[in-house]
Amino acid sequence: MAENQYTEENIRSLDWKEHIRLRPGMYIGKLGDGSAADDGIYILVKEVMDNCIDEFVMGNGRKVDVKVKDGKVMVRDYGRGIPLGKVVEVVSKMNTGGKYDSKAFKKSVGLNGVGTKAVNALSDYFMVYSVRDGEKKQASFCRGELVDDLPVEKTDEGNGTYVEFTPDESIFKKYSFRTPYLIKMFWNYCYLNRGLSIYFNGEKYQSKDGLKDLLEDNMDGDPLYPIIHLEGEDIEVAFTHGKTYGEDYYSFVNGQHTTQGGTHQSAFRESIAKVIRDFYNKNYDAADIRQSIVAAIAVKVMEPVFESQTKTKLGSQEIEPGGKSMRSFINDFLKESLDNYLHRNPDVAETLEKKIKQSERERKELSGIRKLARDRSKKASLHNKKLRDCRTHLTDLKDEKRELTTLFITEGDSASGSITKSRDVTTQAVFSLRGKPLNCYGLTKKVVYENEEFNLIQAALDIEEDMDNLRYNNIVIATDADVDGMHIRLLLLTFFLQFFPDLVKRNHVYVLQTPLFRVRNKKKTIYCYSEQERRDAINELGKNPEITRFKGLGEISPDEFQHFIGADIRLEPVLLTKDASIETILSYFMGKNTPERQDFIIDNLRVEKDPDDMKLSEEDEERIEKAS
Repeated sequence: MAENQYTEENIRSLDWKEHIRLRPGMYIGKLGDGSAADDGIYILVKEVMDNCIDEFVMGNGRKVDVKVKDGKVMVRDYGRGIPLGKVVEVVSKMNTGGKYDSKAFKKSVGLNGVGTKAVNALSDYFMVYSVRDGEKKQASFCRGELVDDLPVEKTDEGNGTYVEFTPDESIFKKYSFRTPYLIKMFWNYCYLNRGLSIYFNGEKYQSKDGLKDLLEDNMDGDPLYPIIHLEGEDIEVAFTHGKTYGEDYYSFVNGQHTTQGGTHQSAFRESIAKVIRDFYNKNYDAADIRQSIVAAIAVKVMEPVFESQTKTKLGSQEIEPGGKSMRSFINDFLKESLDNYLHRNPDVAETLEKKIKQSERERKELSGIRKLARDRSKKASLHNKKLRDCRTHLTDLKDEKRELTTLFITEGDSASGSITKSRDVTTQAVFSLRGKPLNCYGLTKKVVYENEEFNLIQAALDIEEDMDNLRYNNIVIATDADVDGMHIRLLLLTFFLQFFPDLVKRNHVYVLQTPLFRVRNKKKTIYCYSEQERRDAINELGKNPEITRFKGLGEISPDEFQHFIGADIRLEPVLLTKDASIETILSYFMGKNTPERQDFIIDNLRVEKDPDDMKLSEEDEERIEKAS
């Protein structure tokens, strides 16, 4: 048997674009198709936008125009423009940029000179031009390869930089931009940069009061007391308490939304509990102080250290190299500014303490129930087969694998059995429901512990004490596309929104899309998710293909299921828009019976997709009325 050869011929050097295309995850995190907020196509947009924001921060240009149409992104800023002689190098030569000058960009996010190079390498089409003092320089690329390098020409356009790109579909499979994710990104830029105007597809986004606006725009319902808005050098904080369960944080570093938190968010959580204890001179439990808090914190850090290339979690222990620790910096700021605010606003201080005492009472009332529930869960877990866990939990995975951990919540033995047999046992787990969950709308958290189904779901996710303990990055509701399946989906969403809204707000909850039809002949099988896809498949396969209509997950065999929960999985994210109110949503879907809700259930069943099954049966109509 010949030995493996290891010679000079086995050694090769990749140029910049080859390395980015071969290992895109090193540069933009995961790829995805646009169904998740941290999918690669949004990172590409962010990398281009970051350069525009840095120009604004430096005092150059107060406006950014953005258009997204048919998968193409167009971004124009009105800053100084890239120096004309360096336009090609800046977007195609690694470790090239203007942010290595710490005086000019000492508190910028994009310090590694990679950003637009990654966008260029991962795009089918990439074009950039820069305008400076009446002159324009333009170049275009395909997958990082220079296609056109046009000479400098005269122009009447104002100074600034324009970038246009189309992500490469060979890398970002069947991608599509979700407008809510883009809008959220642009609003965050505006909250952190007062005075900046972003025009997205013609609509203007601008913030007057920064993080205070962020909380007002994103809170569910009215705050218990006016939002406390504090500002200092290199730090801005806003917080209040709401009426929902849990803790809700928005944290930023140098304009970067750190969706996974980090040292600054941890320091804020610790410091706010300490300062409030000291103000009241009472040893309140930190959990009672922070229960139902809604807060935003933004800091500026010199040479920030992040735990991944996508910069979603801050790792810096100091506010600047060799300077004050992050914990001391934030604690000192809150100790002075928050303490002063509470002394100047006794009504707010009184309301805040009432809220803390209320949380304390609720926690003590639940403590006995929690103990009984934990004992039940331990005994039940020895005998029940509701959870078929994955081999590696979220906390044990490396950063690049975190996004893959998934819990499918499904109904019925046949459906859960099919998913269990066809899943990736390393990262995918299955929780099997027994019948319909309880409608928990309007109930207190006591029901989470008294109801076995809810208690086991909570235990499976490990979110009782802290949302940061979440064991699965993706929570996927997998129910049939019929009346009962729709009702179960609504009941589960009610549970999450009522007691764990952060799961939805942080984009962890999805609905599994499964095919309605299978169209095949002897040579090829095509799975179709809509009537249009069915028609296209029939046209492609030709005369008299075999057509099967799937009416439930249980009808899909494990061999086929692996096509739907693997690389080609289709997930529909559960999104809360900026103006959405959780109370309004829950009241609509799970409150008193309304004809409108019945219409919604019918309209979203997807039964109309099959022309041979246009009408609902009498049994289905009865189920809808009962479900409503």
